Order: sequence, then structure tokens, then C-alpha cells
Amino acid sequence: MSKVDFQGLGVALITPFKEDNSIDYEALSRLIEFQLESGTNYIAAMGTTAEPPTLSKKEKRDVAGFIVDRVKGRIPVVLGVGGNNTADLVDELKNTDFSGISAILSVTPYYNKPTQEGLYQHYCTLSQASPLPVILYNVPGRTGVNMSAETTLRLARDCSNILAVKEASGDLEQIKTIINNAPEGFHVISGDDAITTDVISLGGIGVISVFANAFPGEMAWLVKNALEGNATDAHHKMDANFDALFRLMFVEGNPAGVKCLLHLRGMIHNKLRLPLVPVSEKTRREIKRELDKYVKKEFFRQ
Repeated sequence: MSKVDFQGLGVALITPFKEDNSIDYEALSRLIEFQLESGTNYIAAMGTTAEPPTLSKKEKRDVAGFIVDRVKGRIPVVLGVGGNNTADLVDELKNTDFSGISAILSVTPYYNKPTQEGLYQHYCTLSQASPLPVILYNVPGRTGVNMSAETTLRLARDCSNILAVKEASGDLEQIKTIINNAPEGFHVISGDDAITTDVISLGGIGVISVFANAFPGEMAWLVKNALEGNATDAHHKMDANFDALFRLMFVEGNPAGVKCLLHLRGMIHNKLRLPLVPVSEKTRREIKRELDKYVKKEFFRQ
């Protein structure tokens, strides 16, 4: 099983909807081309930001296939395959056509709050069933359980096709422990836009970004400079331009914030599927105000 290089910028791609709540494939096509033209290194499809709990199984297959068809092998595509029923996921891994997919991204089981041993056995089972490399995804703010550094490292040592973890715990000490003790070939990817440069400075290889849906060129610049050793300068520049937008993107949840931002940029309808709803008018105004400030600047010339 070949291992793909996931260094750099990955985008956690949204799913755009029309006003009637159907999938807007024209907008999705534009978003994909926007990423390809802007320096994004790979696309993460059907992650949290794509609202997969509100999509039918057929819709998820159709969207993933559409992304693969439009990308045409120009950059890797990672597919989200996660849940809290291990047996169902094994069945999905054994029966899904993964043509055009380079790896799977699998979130820690949510709601049933497994122990660390449960997490270990869950991922070992998925690893054995997966025909593709696996990226672990630790996001305790959504799942209700934090996968410890010790469990992540145990999986990295014991499962040869687990190649990375997308770490969205926000715990830099935990992330540092993983990076400093990881076996050769296992990497950490930031799952949090705001600490991208911090994670890279510790030895991480990049980010799977929400913000890059709307600003892929800027995030690609940030990651490239951080990887080249200019993390501090890059971080200061991004803070000067985007600190408020980073905060506003998540103040009413993801992907409501980034969808509002994309809508204000004229790229999508501001539609989410229930139980998610668009951001409040107050937050929309604040996002627009910050976006208008940015538009007046010339980021790459500062």
C-alpha cells in the first residue's frame, strides 16, 4: 500500500446547497476549481465541514464521485469515513468503490464515548479492513472524547497503514508529545486553522483547513512559509489580516461561518440543512465588516 504525502494545505470542503436544499453541483464545481487554481495540496471530502450527517448515503457517494471526477487526479482526495458503529464502518470500507481516493479520514467515535482501549481497538479494526491509508481525526469538541497522545502513538506503531492524525484537540502539549514520539512515517496535521503555524513549528506537516474554502491562496501561502521556517512572520501576517475572521467563522459553529463568508464572496447560497442554520444577522454583519476590511488590503504585497 503506497503512502501519499499529505504535507501542505488540505481543504475540508463544504457541500453547497441550492435554495431548495438540493446539492448545488455547479457551485461545487466552481469551488473545486478555485482550490485547484489557488495552491491547495489536497481535498478532504465528506469531513465534518461537509455536513455528512444531513446527507443520504447516495448523496455522499454522488458528491465524493463528483469531486473525484472534477479533480481528475490533479491533487489527492481524502474521503471522510467515520462513525460510532465499528461494524458498519468495516462493512462500508469493504464495499465502497474508492477509485480516485488516496486515503480515508476517520473521526473518533462520537456520542457513545469509548475508552482509550475502545478507541484503539476501533481504529485497529478499521485499519485491518481499509484498502487505503488511514488518517485519524481527533476532534473532542465535537465527539465528546479526546484520543490521548498515548493511544495515537500506540496506533501509529501497531498499524502500518495509519499514516497521520488530524489533531483538532487544541492541546499543543498533546500535539507536541505525538510529534516528538511518532514512529518514522507518521505525521501530525493541524485540524485548527488558528494554530496552524504553532503545529508546524512543532513539526507538523500542515493543516486540513476550513478557512481555505474561502481563502485557499492565503492559507497555501501561510502553510508554505511556515514549512519553510518562516512560521512566526507568516503567523503575524495572517493575524493582522484574518484574526477576527478566524474567530467569527466558528462563533456560531462550523460550517455556518464559512458558508456565510463564501456567500458574501458570491460563491454559494447561504444554505445549510437542519438542524444547522445560517449564522445570525449580527454575526453576518460582523463577518461582512471584516471581509470588507480585508478586500481593501493587498495581502501578498504587505
